[in-house]
Amino acid sequence: MEQVSVKKKVLIVDDEPNVRRLSRKILNNTFDVVEAEDGRQAIEIAVTQQPDVILMDMMMPRMDGLSACHAIKKDPTTKSIPVIMVTAIGFELNIKLSQQMGATGYVTKPFSSQDLLDKIGEVLLTP
Repeated sequence: MEQVSVKKKVLIVDDEPNVRRLSRKILNNTFDVVEAEDGRQAIEIAVTQQPDVILMDMMMPRMDGLSACHAIKKDPTTKSIPVIMVTAIGFELNIKLSQQMGATGYVTKPFSSQDLLDKIGEVLLTP
């Protein structure tokens, strides 16, 4: 009998529908994609759907990405999910902050589809 490979699940968190749409288009062939439009929704989806990796925008209404990342990393049920921060602001301080909040990686907007796929691949292969 043929083995069916299950796609890894990626949660895209961004308040901009166009960014979510673009990310979904890049990732849809390789991954099972779910979306959230703010940090609070991201935490709920992380708990209920247990994605394999989370792409998290930093600047969002209701709850920003750093706070959501911190909450996900503090929760025993979601702490092992890698979070890649995605932001238009590539300052060294933001990279350090995201690492302190538990982020595994960092991608700066605008990103190429290859940048995004490479970073996700890198994070998923890291034990």
